[in-house]
Amino acid sequence: MTLPTVDCDVAIIGTGPGGATLAYALRNYGVRVLLIERGDFLPREPENWDKVEAISRERYSPKLEWLDHKDRSFRAPVRYSVGGQTKVYGACMLRMRSSDFEAVQHEDGISPEWPFKYKDLEPYYSAAEQIYRVHGKTGEDPTEPPRSTPFPFPEIEHESYVADLSGRLKQQGLHPFHLPMGVDLHPGGKCIRCDTCVGFPCQVQAKSDAEICCVRPALKSPNVELWTRAVASRLITDQSGKTIDGLEVRKDDELWMVRASIFVSSCNAVDSVKLFLRSSNSLHTDGLANSSRLLGRNYMQHNNTTIFALDPRRRHETIFQKTLAINDFYSGDKDWPFPMGNIQLSGNAHVEHLFHKQRFLSKWARPRSFFQEMTHRGIGWFLITEDLPDPRSRVALTSNGTVKIYRGRNNLGSHRKLISRARLMLRRAGYPITFRHTSKIGQTGHYCGTMRAGNNPEKSVLTPFCRTHDINNLYVVDGSFFPSAPAVNPVLTIAANSLRVADHLVRRLKLGRTIVSDGFSRA
Repeated sequence: MTLPTVDCDVAIIGTGPGGATLAYALRNYGVRVLLIERGDFLPREPENWDKVEAISRERYSPKLEWLDHKDRSFRAPVRYSVGGQTKVYGACMLRMRSSDFEAVQHEDGISPEWPFKYKDLEPYYSAAEQIYRVHGKTGEDPTEPPRSTPFPFPEIEHESYVADLSGRLKQQGLHPFHLPMGVDLHPGGKCIRCDTCVGFPCQVQAKSDAEICCVRPALKSPNVELWTRAVASRLITDQSGKTIDGLEVRKDDELWMVRASIFVSSCNAVDSVKLFLRSSNSLHTDGLANSSRLLGRNYMQHNNTTIFALDPRRRHETIFQKTLAINDFYSGDKDWPFPMGNIQLSGNAHVEHLFHKQRFLSKWARPRSFFQEMTHRGIGWFLITEDLPDPRSRVALTSNGTVKIYRGRNNLGSHRKLISRARLMLRRAGYPITFRHTSKIGQTGHYCGTMRAGNNPEKSVLTPFCRTHDINNLYVVDGSFFPSAPAVNPVLTIAANSLRVADHLVRRLKLGRTIVSDGFSRA
């Protein structure tokens, strides 16, 4: 059967921060770009900010189950919509530290060196901060890497309760800093500093997500087209197996063939692997681009813990809490020589968050008002420790095509040290009671590393510019390419790297001046 066919120059699968940023970067270069998204635009509706709907009922999460290594099912931590995971992320836009690109000794092993360095990515970090409207302040964070440009917008001011907390932390000799955030809070901006940012779609479109900052502006170009409700089924190679000849896409129950010069997977670090495995053929029997046997391996997901610090003596009405972070323990301290990680405010703790993470509480109907009052007498923190790559941690498919995650845990000693440092810090700051919840396999979106980039095709899946070693026109620009998982939120690095890959494609396709040489004016 001959399928209806559409031709383009660059086909991008997925509209998260990788794919959307790439389309935005290429929009004015005269190449025909087709964005393919399996979901649709999230509706602007009252439920966007309904805490029960968004958190407890998981209204904006697909009803999709994955399996762990013991075949236990869990809700997949994915978002299938235009903008991907960024529609509900916490808008934190941290750069990786300079040392994160080098080999670093950790408690449980070595975090590997990246095939490019911070200085190579730095101009693209600056560009991504412009695109995603990042607010921040230089000179506060002792681990801050060098910058060629200031933040596009000034830091988001702390509310009085957080400002007082920052002062208490400084009295301990710590260096709290204003957390870089991607929100539209400049004069004339849309942000109203509400308490429904982390975990919620933004009803007023003030969150710097991939849809608002990249997809919608890209669609203003006649060169960019978007398909929604379109599932990429299979990548098809030519007879040599070294070039992608086409992509089968099921759009609105009709099967299409997409032809392009360049194909880019930006599904996410799990679904890109799923697509490659599902595209196996006689020349790629174990999945596309898998000559290294590393496709799907080295799955990383950060070691994350949420701490709620309670001071029953003080009540507050803080609305927008996620403005402060601490990196004093990022690379270790005098009592622990190994990196521990990042500590940042987690955003407002709602009753639904408490019930969602500790489900036994939801059975207590009568004390709901008590827990509501607790949220006004404390503050939530999010702790991130690096998860080291391990080939045994991997993404696989069952015989019926269900995703199965094998995840080995490591660096837990360093994570426990970070928890201990955080709790001591909070006690000294006046919080005698702390509750903590360590994230389980389905409770975070920071997964990455399943197609690591590198120079050696025997030890990596992708080149340093994120083209597959085995197939000359197939690229990956989501979190799959990470060789390691440094202890910061990954979105800004994914977006910056996407701009870097865009420059590479501009040179490869001989489109003229690159994005960086153009001063980002065209991207």
